[in-house]
Parts: sequence; structure tokens; C-alpha cells
Amino acid sequence: MSTPDVPSVLFVCVHNAGRSQMAAAFLTHLAGDRVEVRSAGSAPADAVNPAVVEAMGETGIDISAEVPKVLTTEAVQTSDVVITMGCGDACPYFPGKRYLDWQLDDPAGRGVEAVRPIRDDIEQRVRGLLTELGVAARA
Repeated sequence: MSTPDVPSVLFVCVHNAGRSQMAAAFLTHLAGDRVEVRSAGSAPADAVNPAVVEAMGETGIDISAEVPKVLTTEAVQTSDVVITMGCGDACPYFPGKRYLDWQLDDPAGRGVEAVRPIRDDIEQRVRGLLTELGVAARA
């Protein structure tokens, strides 16, 4: 459960193998321990998309050890902000939570060249989220 001083953010996409993994990695990298970060998928894949791992590696963020996780009701209940990325109605709704839906292309089946613009869009959205949360991004 988050504390008043540390907001909790959950990123959700279908496979938890691309968009939500990138968003969680950027938020963890930029906020450190000042934000509790989770990611999950409504139908998790077996592994993180290799093109996503490569694209994130280009920014200096290694997500090669990450594993897609299944979305649980508890993860939603214990998060202050839930950001969905194409998971449709699979994400449970709880009153009092802040929900955002980020419309982003799905990197599934795409090469690193196609993943880079998605990655860069996610980084900018995460930086904006940090500003909204009142958390300064690390350099």
C-alpha cells in the first residue's frame, strides 16, 4: 500500500511485454524510491518483447530481467493511479482511484525502429505524470 509521501502507480497493458514495461521502467528510473511502481497485463505474455528490451537498452535502462505479470485486483486496489494502455475492460474499476488511459501503438511484432517512437512517447508521458504527482525527475 502506498503512503501519503509515496504515490503508487500501476501500468496495465494486455501482455505486460511492451508498453507497460517501458512505462514502469521509465518511472522507476526517473523517480527512484519516490514512487511505488507496478506493471501488469490482462493476458501476460511469456516474456518481454525483445525489441522493447533493445529500445530501452538504448536509453541506458536494462529491462532484460523483467517478467510479464498478471493483473490482480489487489494491484489495482493498492495503487493510487492506474494507467491503462489498451487493456479495454479487463482492468477492474474501484471508486477513488485515478484512472488514465494512454492511447499508444502496440509494439508487439514490431522491430526496434518501430518501438523507438513508442518508447519516446511513453518517456514524455511519464515525465508529465511525475510533474502531476509533484515528484522531480532524476537527471
